[in-house]
Amino acid sequence: MKKVLFVCLGNICRSPLAEAVFNQSAKKHGYEADSAGTAAYHIGESPDHRSIQVAKDHNVPIAHKARQFVAEDFERFDYVIAMDKNNYRNMKSLAKNDPANLYMLRDFDPEADGDLDVPDPYYGGYDGFEHIYQIISRSVDRLIAHIEKES
Repeated sequence: MKKVLFVCLGNICRSPLAEAVFNQSAKKHGYEADSAGTAAYHIGESPDHRSIQVAKDHNVPIAHKARQFVAEDFERFDYVIAMDKNNYRNMKSLAKNDPANLYMLRDFDPEADGDLDVPDPYYGGYDGFEHIYQIISRSVDRLIAHIEKES
């Protein structure tokens, strides 16, 4: 079974939404996902209510308690997926070696056009959460195809 970890800053907006979308889409492939944050701001908290709402609006079950990323996650997961360049750099700095399993989510977004950051919607409204849902949804589809191709 392939295991994927999605990582953002606080683990309450982007990464738990990506985890939920991936788990729904990849279930038939036998893959599973988790999520974490590079910061310890929200450990033990549920996803932001706006992430929960956008997931509900798209019939995606979401249930997660925030946790912090640790270097051992590179060994526990086949793919570690950063939501933005800052989180990518923070995770890479924790690695003993250059992690071959570290990617940016938008590496798999056909509409990224060079912008690899999934914007943090925390300080905005529902529209920002819908926007990241769309980015996550199309990126996850391509990520699953990538995993299938490598398997």
